[in-house]
Amino acid sequence: MDNLTHSLVGALIGQAGLKKKTGLAMPALIIGANLPDVDAACLFWLDGQEHLGFRRGITHGPPALVLLPLVLAALLYGYDRWQAKRGKRPEGRLPVSFKWLFLLSFLGCLTHPALDWLNVYGIRLLEPFSSEWFHGDTLFIIDLWLWAVMGFATWFSLRRERRGSDWTRPARLALLASAFYILANGLITRDAERMTLNDGQYSETIASPVPFAFWQRELIFVQADGRPAIMPGYAGPSNDSPKIVKPWSIPLSFCRLDAVAAVDPEARAFLFWSRAPFIEKIGEGMFVLRDARFYDPLARDRFSVALPASACAFPK
Repeated sequence: MDNLTHSLVGALIGQAGLKKKTGLAMPALIIGANLPDVDAACLFWLDGQEHLGFRRGITHGPPALVLLPLVLAALLYGYDRWQAKRGKRPEGRLPVSFKWLFLLSFLGCLTHPALDWLNVYGIRLLEPFSSEWFHGDTLFIIDLWLWAVMGFATWFSLRRERRGSDWTRPARLALLASAFYILANGLITRDAERMTLNDGQYSETIASPVPFAFWQRELIFVQADGRPAIMPGYAGPSNDSPKIVKPWSIPLSFCRLDAVAAVDPEARAFLFWSRAPFIEKIGEGMFVLRDARFYDPLARDRFSVALPASACAFPK
């Protein structure tokens, strides 16, 4: 999920009452909720699509979810001691407990992979023990409805706190409402993935959430040879004659992808990450490797790798 959503979850957990456990609890929760995304720094040293093979991996796995909170708790604890030594420590700050700083940082970190799992991009939850990708197919990576609910609840809770009212209740209700919203979206995805095309040639169905319209899914039907069919805006079996888009693609076997991946780190990273790879012919002797999950006009060029003309050939 986007970092605003991660931050709001951390803030709501604090406003639900846990921020009273120790001084600097809110930074521990909010920063902790974003900390696994430290792997975004790979964009400084990886080129093109190589980041796809690194992101949402090692920093999202079990060892990192213990070590990162330890580092964060130590930094916050040290910052509090440093302020106290200089006489700059705020008088209203609660006493700082390293134990609680670690526990809250750990809780914040745990919410991060839980949310990242909810979309179709994927996450390697067991890295470094396993490089398997997991996909929840439940929420779009930026969910405006969650922004609205959690953002309003955070503001309202802080407002009630300043006025001396019960400020934990709005945060707790928002967390509960968000959980029910996520559950409802999971059921929508489950029902959508039961949709099949009549010809029966597609071996897998992916129900990808779409922006804003949480009740709709973009259905992606994938053949065993990699050629996809895409049905945008599916909102249940009541759809009349749903539109189906079939990109001009060729079977994966027509290209020597293993040979390309062996010499091209971008192609290797893309194929490692891709869940629904397919090859699109865009001109005479010109081929592009894409992922059917990200075929819309805004994303298709950001998730693609050009293949050398010599890598693909039609059988005689």
